[in-house]
Amino acid sequence: MSLPKAELHLHIEGTLEPELAFELAARNGLTLPYADTDELREAYRFEDLQSFLNLYYELMAVLRTERDFEDLANAYLARAAAQGVRHAEIFFDPQAHTSRGLELGTVVDGLWRALGDSQSRHGVSTRLILCFLRDESAESALATLDAAKPYLNRITGVGLDSAEVGHPPAKFREVYEAAAALGLRRVAHAGEEGPPEYITEALDVLGVERVDHGLRCVEDPALVERLVRERVPLTLCPLSNVRLRTVDTLADHPLPAMLDSGLMCTVNSDDPAYFGGYAGDNFDAVRDTLGLGEERLRELARNSFLASFLEDDEELRARYLAEVEAYEFR
Repeated sequence: MSLPKAELHLHIEGTLEPELAFELAARNGLTLPYADTDELREAYRFEDLQSFLNLYYELMAVLRTERDFEDLANAYLARAAAQGVRHAEIFFDPQAHTSRGLELGTVVDGLWRALGDSQSRHGVSTRLILCFLRDESAESALATLDAAKPYLNRITGVGLDSAEVGHPPAKFREVYEAAAALGLRRVAHAGEEGPPEYITEALDVLGVERVDHGLRCVEDPALVERLVRERVPLTLCPLSNVRLRTVDTLADHPLPAMLDSGLMCTVNSDDPAYFGGYAGDNFDAVRDTLGLGEERLRELARNSFLASFLEDDEELRARYLAEVEAYEFR
């Protein structure tokens, strides 16, 4: 669906398609433990979040140079633009790369080679969000933020991702306070596999401005009321939820009820190479399976721009919102 939209929940490492993985492996003299792209795609069948993360981190080994990160980002931006994405706020995981010997500058500079001219090349404006791995230590997160200080002119905010259960947001209070002091925007994954209490903690302890996923808020009516009252955006990822068994089938997804309750929902792709669809594919899926009509789809697109970190360019935000209103469904 080419409805103009912003993508607010997208892990750049999760856009590594099997074809590019093999190409980068060959470029870097690596051998993947899969015979071909078909066998690798067969591995993209996950029981839960952890089974996905195991493969996700394994395949990152092919990303070695600035050029690799540039090619990864450009491949995503081209696909996203073709599906109506006009603005993308892109997550990346520094610790997953520095832990295997890469310099942080290699990652940031490589991504920026694509993001820096994305608006002119792809028609997509971008922001870059540094995510901390929640299954690593709080000390590692603080060291990562410190290492990122030379690159803050390219980094808009911080996030929190990876294995959620057993790693509550409060573990990262100190690094989020430090990020806020540096003027960085704050988001965090909460309420995907973790309980609704993690969402409350992310709001109250980390001071997040958006909740990534937030699906399990529906289990706590008082929390839903708060999220509605405070207009806290939720960056939902429907196809991801199905692939990771957070919901049994897409037909079971609570998105329609969440919209009906007044929650500020957005629809995103999360790790599209692994979860079977990019942003437009997710919009198609919720239209076709959940029966969302044109005005609900337009609301989701409108929400995505309203929730974007575009305060430094309100003219651009207004232009995107006008494109949403002018869009003619076919």
